This record gives sequence, structure tokens and C-alpha cells, in this order.
Amino acid sequence: QVQLVESGGGLVQPGGSLRLSCAASGYIFSFYNMGWYRRAPGKQRELVAAISNGDRTNSAESVKGRFTISRDNAKNTVNLQMNSLKPEDTAVYYCNARHPGGGQDYWGEGTLVTVSS
Repeated sequence: QVQLVESGGGLVQPGGSLRLSCAASGYIFSFYNMGWYRRAPGKQRELVAAISNGDRTNSAESVKGRFTISRDNAKNTVNLQMNSLKPEDTAVYYCNARHPGGGQDYWGEGTLVTVSS
């Protein structure tokens, strides 16, 4: 059974940092592309950052230079380091695992990040 469990969310002041982690189990982690998405109140879910099974990364323009995605295949984890947080980063952040060939797409339950003074 595939499981993705996010952690690290919480309340942080503008300009602060948080590190999200996603622990994966139940599938061959190193084979899958991984990503972080978010859904802000009243908005659609959007891609924040992704990392391929070959460690290629991409990220949304709104977080470039502030957020960094990384993966540890030995620990079956994918992380999102978030710096210089802004109130508009407030959202539920979801971990995603996607088969490179398509057809298999897994999601975590999400972790809430609130950026507020």
C-alpha cells in the first residue's frame, strides 16, 4: 500500500523558513518523479516544485530562489526547504508521487503552512 506522509507545516512569520518532508512507502521510491503542490484558500491546486527520478528539478516562478526541493532515495523522502516565506505562500502543501510513464499518481493528506505575523 502506497503511503505519502507530509510533515513540517506550521505557523511562521513573514520572512521565516520551514522545511517540509514527505516520507514515502509501499513502492519503489527512486523510480518515481516527486513533487510538492499547494492549494491556497479559494484557489486551485498548483505545482510548487518537482524533482525527477534523475534529480532534475523545476519550480513555480513564484517560489524560484526561495524554495528548494530535494530527495533522499536511501531514506525514501522528499523535502521542500522554504525560505523568505510570504503571506501568499499560505496553503495546504501536498506531496505527490508520479510514475514516469504516467498512469500512477499518489498523494499525501497535506500539511498546512500559514505565513502570518
